[in-house]
Amino acid sequence: MGAPTTHPEAPLLLETLSAAVQEFARETRFPVAFGGFNTDDITRVTAFAGVRTGSLTGLTVRADRGLGGKAMTEHRARLAPDYARSSLITHDYDEQIGGEGIVTLLAMPVIVGGEVRAVLYGGSRERNCSAPIRLEAGAAVARALAREIRVQQSVSAPRGRTPVGPPVPLGGDALELVRGEHAELRSIAAGVDDADVRDRLTALADRLARLGESDPTADAVQLSPREVDVLAHTALGATNAEIGRSLQLAENTVKSYLRTAMAKLETNTRHAAVAAARRQGLLP
Repeated sequence: MGAPTTHPEAPLLLETLSAAVQEFARETRFPVAFGGFNTDDITRVTAFAGVRTGSLTGLTVRADRGLGGKAMTEHRARLAPDYARSSLITHDYDEQIGGEGIVTLLAMPVIVGGEVRAVLYGGSRERNCSAPIRLEAGAAVARALAREIRVQQSVSAPRGRTPVGPPVPLGGDALELVRGEHAELRSIAAGVDDADVRDRLTALADRLARLGESDPTADAVQLSPREVDVLAHTALGATNAEIGRSLQLAENTVKSYLRTAMAKLETNTRHAAVAAARRQGLLP
C-alpha cells in the first residue's frame, strides 16, 4: 500500500524527523535513537542520535522484516529486550543493529490516518537498561510527529491570504486582543484531525488576520500553515521554546519554520518577519 501525498524528502520534514529522533532519545532514555519515513512499506532510516558507528547509515526496513517491520505491520510498538536472540522477529538486519552494539531495541510506529508514515527506534547497548524505559513518553513523541506530518500533508500547496475583501483597521487593545485570539485559533486548528473542521478554523483565522494593517498593494507571499502558526506566536513575543510547547513542536522545528518564513518574506529577523507578514495580511 502506498503512502499519502506528503513527500518525506522535503527538507523541513526531514528536520522535523531529526528533531523527533533527538526528543525520542531524551524521553525514552535510550542512549541510541534513529528513525525514518515509510513509503511503500519500506522505512528508510535517515535520522540518528547517540550513534557511534556508521552501521545504521542507509538502513532500509521492509514491512514484516525485523523488529521495525513487525511494528509497521502490527501498527503498535514492539520491544525486543534481547534483539539478537529474539524468536519473534526475522533477523534480516542483525549486522546493522549489532554493528552499533545494540542489545535492547524498541520500534515505535508513527501512524497518520491509519497508515504508518514513519518508525522511531530506541536502542540500548545493555541487556538490562540502567534507566526505566518511558514507553508512554516515547509514544507521545510519535503522536507529536504524526500531528506534524498530518499538518504538512493537509495542504498540497502553501496557503496565501484568504480573499475576503479589504482589511478592517483596528488599533490599540482591540488589535492586541485579535492577535492573541488569532494565535490561539491557529493552535487549535493545527491539532484538529477532521479536515473539514480544520479548514474552517483556518479560514476563520485567515479572516482575523485581515483585521490588521495589511497593504493590499504588497506582492503576495505564500507561507505554509505552520510558518504562519509560528509567526503568529512570535508576534505575541513568545520564545521558540514557548512556541514549541503551544504547537507541540520541537524547538529546532520552530527555528526551521522561522528560517523559511524569514527567507520567503525577505527579512533577517523574526520581528521584521512579523511586520512583513502583517503588511501581507497574513497576521493581524
